[in-house]
Amino acid sequence: MSLPNDFNTMEKGLTMQQAIAEANRCLLCHDAPCSRGCPANTDPGTFIRKLRTKNVTGAIRTIKQNNILGGACGVLCPTPELCEKECSATGIGEPIRIGSIQRALVEHSWSIDFSPLKAAPGNGTKVAVIGAGPAGLSCAAELAKQGFEVEVFEAMPEPGGVIRYGVPAKRFDEAFFTRELKDIEDLGVRFHCSSKIQGKEGAEKLLYNGFKAVFIGTGLWEAVTLSGKKDIPGLYNSVDFLAGLRSDKLKTLADKIDGKTVAVIGGGSVAMDCVESPMRLGAKDVYLIYRRTWAQMPAEEEEKIEAEKAGIQFLLLNQPKEYLTGPEGNISGIKLVRTRLGEPDPSGRRRPEEVPGSEWELEADIVVEAIGNKAEAGSPGWYPNVNTDAKDLIVVDGETGATNVKGIFAGGDIVRGPALVVEAVQDGKVAAAAIAEYLEKEDR
Repeated sequence: MSLPNDFNTMEKGLTMQQAIAEANRCLLCHDAPCSRGCPANTDPGTFIRKLRTKNVTGAIRTIKQNNILGGACGVLCPTPELCEKECSATGIGEPIRIGSIQRALVEHSWSIDFSPLKAAPGNGTKVAVIGAGPAGLSCAAELAKQGFEVEVFEAMPEPGGVIRYGVPAKRFDEAFFTRELKDIEDLGVRFHCSSKIQGKEGAEKLLYNGFKAVFIGTGLWEAVTLSGKKDIPGLYNSVDFLAGLRSDKLKTLADKIDGKTVAVIGGGSVAMDCVESPMRLGAKDVYLIYRRTWAQMPAEEEEKIEAEKAGIQFLLLNQPKEYLTGPEGNISGIKLVRTRLGEPDPSGRRRPEEVPGSEWELEADIVVEAIGNKAEAGSPGWYPNVNTDAKDLIVVDGETGATNVKGIFAGGDIVRGPALVVEAVQDGKVAAAAIAEYLEKEDR
């Protein structure tokens, strides 16, 4: 099949004229609540105020100095649940479109070739960053700005982590990210891609190979599965499915989807990403299966509404029981059971309970499990002296990102579990400040 012309094209953002008009609606709060609502302290109250007073470069400087991935966060952040939720303008109308203004300013900086970021003179101290996702990139940039020699080790062929490999191109394309990545490269950060740090004490050994500190930001790249099987043709986990939509395997995957029925299991933002692309690749029907109700789905309200408008069929209060296969062993459907909500579970949400005798079968040619990610199997062995919890997440000091091992810090999803890009950015910033302080003390 031929791919849609816009399949790999991100939707356009605001023009600068539109961004200025939007900024002019700001109430200029003295103690801007929107700034308190940003997990990465990007400080929208300040950059919007500067834009209103025509200090465009000052507005750009505020964003990029506070958030090296300000462009990516402007596109990907769930701003209605963060900074925009706190906007005082909601009391008299719609909140200011903070994320859209932020993106427009970053894109404008590229159009006028303006970069406010400069690295301090090199201090000769080397720091290793493991993982080129949002946390690792943020940490690397902050350290490079202070003059440290930063080398980033990334398992994938290109930097970016979930931003590059886990988001459909319609939401965020590679060209945009490549340009923002240049801001980090220009600070002198060195990248070693296709260089996975693993094996016995792999991460800890970096401390004996010339690096004075290590930041671990490896993320969660192993998918949680229902079946325990990985060899059923037509069954994908969310990691492989989304990566396939961003790679040279796209044409093959598109041919498999065209005219077929696709079922996605899950109710979070990753599940929404997985249902969006099949419709545009010509799927006959796309179902989203979730065991609770619409109100309990963790995905953003806007994402759910957009999916429904796109023709996604929501099978709520349904839970998979087993996968059905055809004569050749490929997926042919799912046996489902209807559920009802019982008493609250530890998360506070009402627990789904199976309705006896309500089993039924859904035909499907492709099934995608989008029910969560976890740390890679065996990953604690890469840093055996670092404390981890029952889920193999790294345990850190919440104020600094420091682990129990001297010189090793961590942040992002490998610490928090599945979380937001903007939260990973903040983890990287916090750890970078702690690493700089730690190394300063070590040099005394």
